[in-house]
Amino acid sequence: MSTDSGFSRAHLSRLAERERAAFGERHRSSAAAYQKADHLFGRVPMTWMNKTAAGFPIHLATARGNRITDVDGNEFIDFALGDTGAMAGHSPTAVTEAVTRRISELGGLSTMLPTEDAAVAGAELARRFGLPLWSFALTATDANRWAIRLLRAVTGRSKILVNSYCYHGSVDESLIVVGPDGRGVSREGNVGAPVDVTETSRVAEFNDLEGLERELAHGDVAAVLMEPALTNIGIVLPDDGYLAGVRELTRRYGTYLINDETHTFSAGPGGATASWNLEPDVVTIGKAIGGGVPVGAYGLSRELADRLSGRGDLDLVDMGGVGGTLAGNPVSMAATRATLQQVLTESAFDHMIGTAAAFADGIQKIIDGYGLPWSVSRLGARVEYRFADPAPRNGTESARGADPELEDFLHVYLANRGILLTPFHNMALMCPETTIADVSRHHEIFDTALAELT
Repeated sequence: MSTDSGFSRAHLSRLAERERAAFGERHRSSAAAYQKADHLFGRVPMTWMNKTAAGFPIHLATARGNRITDVDGNEFIDFALGDTGAMAGHSPTAVTEAVTRRISELGGLSTMLPTEDAAVAGAELARRFGLPLWSFALTATDANRWAIRLLRAVTGRSKILVNSYCYHGSVDESLIVVGPDGRGVSREGNVGAPVDVTETSRVAEFNDLEGLERELAHGDVAAVLMEPALTNIGIVLPDDGYLAGVRELTRRYGTYLINDETHTFSAGPGGATASWNLEPDVVTIGKAIGGGVPVGAYGLSRELADRLSGRGDLDLVDMGGVGGTLAGNPVSMAATRATLQQVLTESAFDHMIGTAAAFADGIQKIIDGYGLPWSVSRLGARVEYRFADPAPRNGTESARGADPELEDFLHVYLANRGILLTPFHNMALMCPETTIADVSRHHEIFDTALAELT
């Protein structure tokens, strides 16, 4: 039996079994560490670390730049980069120096007091993304949650609209997808939802302006929370005119627009917002701006900030639901300032995007050489290869195009030869240290994998 890709499923299964066995031999210390972690739920610090193609996760020893070494002494070229958290590279010098100075010389890991670093970081985010006023969280999930609360408050509307198969962290309102009948339903696997997600949310397919307008016409949507390009179901790029259409419709129906740039920050120094001249009311972001140190942030338009400031009934200072005693702490603010000013600079993005373009071009040539019905999508410094051609236009199409068995085989095959991809999908991200030689090494191994498959 063959797939449309032209290779036998039985052959794929045999190759995958071989590669998993080789992985076990190469990672005996990781396997032992995993088995000894009896007091960790799922044997890992966070259960998503069990998303591994080989049965157990690699355990980290060291990480610098775009290189990782595991506890067995294996070295990897890292294209996962902490699923964007390490887009600046692992432990960039400017960040480690800023954090070390903050801790060792100045002191104050958590004080509930502002620092000058925070103001500088806020000004830099304002310059890059075009929104003048910023506030900090510890994660992009919290930034999204807090933005949602603020927009519900100023609009008096209860619902949030998202795209099917979007990703906004563990925000309850985002776990909704378009069902077979075109109506919103809870996303499969939704854990412990406080209420049926259809009570809090509406949903439309990405690249579907007609569907978006149909949902906005109900008049109960406080905000559209969206990524300018879907990223966590595979990269799904916007059609020409789609994002302008979203902005026009949200304004027409009195709905605020939140751009979640946590992953689409790869598009450039000011994310997709600056690269594509977008005009959101709110931008949320996290992960990469701290150079690996936990941080999130949200930026507000002047109009929105003024509306919020004028509401004496909203508790924005104490127990109103927008806060966190560790948010904006001195360490994360020092890291954010250093990352934005010295690491993820315009010249760094030029290098990263150029390297990603070479990655995408090379992958496409290899795929074409084997006549596979696959495609390649690129978002600035981020590249994804997909088992579909043409590339999906919305989240539901993208979810249907997944092939977990094939994906797992490629991930283990690459890992056994020193290449790490993002474990959730076939995504490769470039950091300032990623080189064309690293790209070529990936392509060499990927080509060999396809030769064995076909």
